[in-house]
Amino acid sequence: MASSPQADETGFQLKGSAPERYEEYSAPIMAPFVEALLDAVDLCPGHQVLDVASGTGFVARAAAARVGPTGHVAAADFSEAMLKVAAARAPRMYPDIEFTVAPADRLPYPDDTFDAVLCQQGVQFFPDLGAALVEASRVLRAGGRFAATAWAARDRSPYFVAHDRAITEYGGPDAEAHFAMAFSCPAERLTAALTDAGFHDVVSHDITFGITLPPLAAFARGHLSAVPWGQAIEDAGGPDRITQAAEAVAATLTDHTNPDGTATLPFTSTLVTATH
Repeated sequence: MASSPQADETGFQLKGSAPERYEEYSAPIMAPFVEALLDAVDLCPGHQVLDVASGTGFVARAAAARVGPTGHVAAADFSEAMLKVAAARAPRMYPDIEFTVAPADRLPYPDDTFDAVLCQQGVQFFPDLGAALVEASRVLRAGGRFAATAWAARDRSPYFVAHDRAITEYGGPDAEAHFAMAFSCPAERLTAALTDAGFHDVVSHDITFGITLPPLAAFARGHLSAVPWGQAIEDAGGPDRITQAAEAVAATLTDHTNPDGTATLPFTSTLVTATH
């Protein structure tokens, strides 16, 4: 019997060369939300920053550019493969991004270390959200800021509506479970967990960006191959099945597609901030 995402160490696990594809195909979707996340904690030169569930390092790299050579960025993720990609993409001008294999609920840092703890699209995949936020509180200095993004309901983002339809047709229980987990941390869940972990001034709001994606037919296939629900589709039906699912995504979004095949689509995420 296949394990559910909830039974895994985290709900976001990628196999083989998928981390490299995640870096490539998630970049355009993540970029504006990364900047919003950093803006929310008002990073300054010299700040000490932790990027939790850092993946391939979108937030870590952007944070390093803001805190400069007098600052420091630590990046933690449970996946060694994701961190290898992150380390390979780290800009040489900021050599002190510190990449560490560690789960969010067991961080290998001393108490009161960081001015800011950031998490981009990771909180919904934590097996124990409360424990992870207690750890974030522990490593933050007094007055330090926490900020996280998590996808708003899938019907707020047409691209994810298209994924949902493709999974219904070409996926199975594993793909559906992985996809559902990506939307499993609404604002009320995250704000309550932050309050329980001892944070104050907890604020949430939704942010929407119009994002232009590369030609959809090829992009959707590449992106599906780099996320757990797409890998579950391929596991169940092979490469042809994931190609069919990608074609279905592109077909659903025909009305949003530009003459050159690109598509400009709204994506909505919840941004939550809190103070330690």
